[in-house]
Amino acid sequence: MQNYLPFLVLIGSVALLMYGMKVMSEGLQKMAGSKLRSVLGTMTTNRFTGVLTGAFITTSIQSSTATTVMTVSFVSAGLLTLAQAISVIMGANIGTTATAWIMVLGGNFDIKYIVYAAIALSMALIYSNKNRNAGEFLIGLCLMLLGLTTLKENAANMHLDQNQSISEFFASISGWGYGSYLLFLLIGGILTCSVQSSAAIMAITMTLCSTGVLDIYMGIALVMGENIGTTITSNIVALSASTQARRAAMAHLIFNVFGVIWVLCMFNTFVDFVCGLVGYVPGTSLEDHSILNAVLAAFHTSFNVINTLILIWFIKPLEKVVCWIIKSRTDTEEEGGTRLKYIGGGLLSTAELSVLEAKKEICLYAERSQRMFRMVQDLLHTVKMDDFNKLYSRIEKYENISDNMEIEIADYLNKVSEGRLSFETKSEIQRMLREVTEIESICDSCYNLARTINRKCTHSQIDFTERQYEHIYSMMNLADDALKQMNIVIAKNEYQHVDVTKSFNIENEINNYRSQLKNQNIIDVNNHEYDYQMGVYYMDMIGECEKLGDYVVNVVEAISVVREKKQE
Repeated sequence: MQNYLPFLVLIGSVALLMYGMKVMSEGLQKMAGSKLRSVLGTMTTNRFTGVLTGAFITTSIQSSTATTVMTVSFVSAGLLTLAQAISVIMGANIGTTATAWIMVLGGNFDIKYIVYAAIALSMALIYSNKNRNAGEFLIGLCLMLLGLTTLKENAANMHLDQNQSISEFFASISGWGYGSYLLFLLIGGILTCSVQSSAAIMAITMTLCSTGVLDIYMGIALVMGENIGTTITSNIVALSASTQARRAAMAHLIFNVFGVIWVLCMFNTFVDFVCGLVGYVPGTSLEDHSILNAVLAAFHTSFNVINTLILIWFIKPLEKVVCWIIKSRTDTEEEGGTRLKYIGGGLLSTAELSVLEAKKEICLYAERSQRMFRMVQDLLHTVKMDDFNKLYSRIEKYENISDNMEIEIADYLNKVSEGRLSFETKSEIQRMLREVTEIESICDSCYNLARTINRKCTHSQIDFTERQYEHIYSMMNLADDALKQMNIVIAKNEYQHVDVTKSFNIENEINNYRSQLKNQNIIDVNNHEYDYQMGVYYMDMIGECEKLGDYVVNVVEAISVVREKKQE
């Protein structure tokens, strides 16, 4: 059992490192909230500011995946072009190299006592509601440094360089020339895909190099494999995401593959150049191999910085390439499919940032509800039965799409709410769930209106009077105005002022008009202006439009409550 303990400590320290980075990233995201999204949306005016923004955010939150999620969300929302997104992704690649430097600097000091004291402070912050997010960030940082220190100490105690079987294995592989580099590049890519954390594989690579088991050339080959492996993971996840998400992920892959290709063409020369920057001569004997960690970090930074300096001038051609590789969906597929457009599931999503994707999906959901209502308006004056049946079938299809969208968005929000969220974000998700429910009720009202029109046409030979049609059109126009105003409110930026007065005024008009028509209907039936059954169809439509107006006001109220609190 004693022989396996160091190996278990090695695995545990890597896991602690990964978990610490995750907690630290989520804590910072919750502290910053939507400010990170605001920075990303406003600081990408050109390719250079896009690179700087991507590097800054990724360095801050220590997660290139989170930066990619934000970038894809803004592209899908139309707030960023694909070209701007590519520049941000380039910057994210530079920002993620900070992780390696943290490992280098953090591994040179025995900071256990400071870490334990900081953990005590972080627990005090966590149990105080006001500074909970700061406490989570601090404890994540502590766990990351503790895992890093434990990893270094355990690797030294294992004396891997004195293990003959391990030394012989790496020595036998090292004699294959470029074949060795390609093999380790492949291993690095596979391991990163399996673990889904380039930071963990980087920590293992540094451990192997710092103990003298692995020479610097093989270690750098592993680092290049890690760069490709992390993009493959993103592309696999993006298979179920939107077209723009898949294009952004593909651009990330092409960026790193291009870099690996040009480095392999001048591998030994470039590695020697990086070693010279750090002050290490490859092949010389070392008593302390920790300098190799600095070489790995310097290579990782140089690789991404030089790659960005080359490709930043070719963003437009790169955009054309990814658009050519990944075709757009047809309009029919976009309209007729029940698949969500903005929400991308799986590993690309992070809890705090997924709220933006859900907001854009709700915006699309609201737009579809108004589109469905206008189909009902068209149905009312469609005379030809073939055209009538086609339009009615289309409305039925939209009703099914509406039901599916409600379930999928609600399920997504419930999954997001299970993550590590701030109290404000959890409250916002609850209100978003209310919005989804009310919008689905709007679509139900639209379908009920279509069914009433269908029943009137199918079971009655008598039509509405000209005066009834005039009243129905007036009521429908008011309902359409309410839907239009609702979509304006939903589409506004989350920090813009929301004026709900117009929505309430329209709702009051609808209510007053309904009451007026209800009283007039009784008089008209008694005066035999039309028969009782036609009066029932007539008031069913008027009443359903009034219900629709109520649902619209409920959506606007839910949105206004969220934004008014943010503006306080």
